[in-house]
Formats: sequence, C-alpha cells, structure tokens
Amino acid sequence: MEELLSKHRKEQKDLQGKITQKKKSATKKTRKGVNDECDRMQQELVEKHKIEIAQLNCDPVEGLEDLNLEDDQQTDEEPTEDKTPQKKAPTPEPTPEPVAPSNGKKPNRQKARLARRVAEQEAASAAAAEEAKTQVNYRGNEQEVMDAAFKKLNLKEIEVTPDGHCLYSAIAKQLDDSGLGLRPDPSRMTLQPSTQSRIETVASPQHDGYRAVRAVTADFINDHKEDFEAFMEESIDSYTRKIKLTAEWGGHLELQAIARAYGVEINIVQSDGRMEKIESGDDDVDSLDEAEKAKRVLWLAYYIHSYGLGEHYNALKKQV
Repeated sequence: MEELLSKHRKEQKDLQGKITQKKKSATKKTRKGVNDECDRMQQELVEKHKIEIAQLNCDPVEGLEDLNLEDDQQTDEEPTEDKTPQKKAPTPEPTPEPVAPSNGKKPNRQKARLARRVAEQEAASAAAAEEAKTQVNYRGNEQEVMDAAFKKLNLKEIEVTPDGHCLYSAIAKQLDDSGLGLRPDPSRMTLQPSTQSRIETVASPQHDGYRAVRAVTADFINDHKEDFEAFMEESIDSYTRKIKLTAEWGGHLELQAIARAYGVEINIVQSDGRMEKIESGDDDVDSLDEAEKAKRVLWLAYYIHSYGLGEHYNALKKQV
C-alpha cells in the first residue's frame, strides 16, 4: 500500500506541475478551455487512483460495492432454486476454498474494508498536507518581486477593482490625475457619437471612466484596422464590439491602441520584475518640455497570481 501511495503522490505532483505550466501559458481567450482541461485531468487522476487502491485491496470499484463475489461463486456451485438458508454441515475434510456462510453476509469483512478506507483517506490527507508545505507560494513570491520593483522605481500602487475592466480603469484614473482627460486629441482619431456621449456622461473617472476608455480604444482600432487585424482570431467588428460593450479583458493590442489614441507612453511592471514599455509612436512628443512629457507617462502593475480572477492590472504613480 505504501508503495502505491508513494506512486500516487508522485503522479499528483507531476500533474500539478503540468497544470501550473498550462495555466501560466494560457491567454485570456484560452483560459476557460485550459481551466476545463486541467479540471478534467485532475478528476481522471483521482478516479484512476481510486480504482488502483480498490484493486490492491481486492475491493469492488465504486458503484459496484453491493455485489458479493463470493455469492456469485456459491451460485455457480449450488442449485439456483435452493435459496432456503441451510444449517452448516460438518466438513469432513479441509477444502481448498472456505465454505461461505449460507446467508452470504460477512460483517467482519465489511468493517475491515471501511477501516482500510479510513486509513487510506487519512494517509492521503497527510500526504497532501506534506506536499503543500513544499509547493511554491506563487502569490507571495510575486508580491515580493513587485514590491521590490516599485521601491526601485519610486512608484506607489493604486488598487483597482479586480474585474474585466481593470486595465481601462487604471488608465482612466491616471489620465484624469495627470490632467490629460478622457477625451483624446481630435487630430489623433475620429470619435464616434456614441463614444463622445460616453465621455460626456462619465460620473467619476475612477469608478466609471473605463467606459470612455473602452469606447476610445474600440474606435481607434476600427480607424486603424490594417495595424491590428493580423493579430486577431475573429473579425474586427466582433473584436471591437466586445471591447466597447462587454467586460472582456484588455491586453497588448488594447494598450497599443490606448497609447496611440492618447499620445502617451505606458510602462508596465511585470510580475517577474521586468518592465515593458509601449510608446505612442508620436515623434511630436520629443518637442514637449519635461513637465509635459512626465504627464504623458502612465504606469501599470501587471499581476498573474495575486488575484482570484487571474490576470490583473493596478495603477501606479510616481511618488513625490
């Protein structure tokens, strides 16, 4: 039994490593499918372990526990029509197989089976607890790396609600704080009437400003289809409709559109401490004075492990 449990622990650990790798490499569009696949792999391994333990203990597989194999053997040896309990006759000589009781019930065997299962469950729980001690604390490690990066870059983190709007909310907050506002320069793009209405009806940039930034992002991508279509797995109309009207998470393409639409540079502190820079692609920025340039630099913190929904963006700002 110990050898089998050791094998099970190794298989569980190997599977956990595969699941972790799959989830780390998943994108926002493939995350649901990856999670479903990981759940299926975990369930299959659990069922496999149950069957192997049952076979080792000579127990019936779950769902067939009410069948008594010894009753089946007795049925083959004795006439099927004689089902009346009989008194046990003296056995003149030992036989290779013990004679089963006439009523076919073995309370002691059942108790032994239950006791084994309790012991196996306790052993599995102890093994899981021991394995948990050796597992990597991804959330704690990520936060430690991020805090070190913030300190090095003299940045202060601003928490943003962890939902599908977090990227756009973080951008809206910084655009408002910097004085740039949620309305892009008309020379950069043409706003649709519905987008202008969204900008005008924002009650609080910090709370519903994401609505305006989403609409601006969608309009810019529609106006520059040739720059974005090659990177999409669906039609551009469908893609931009999701940006404007749903809580679909934003990513690299959306950040590029935002940087160009608002003429800003976006610096993203990654979960491993690296920094990614997305530029506006506007040569006119070089002609601005230092104060104006500083206004046009936005900062984001990008998390993978620290929030329950998965990937998340928080806003950052330079400390005075």
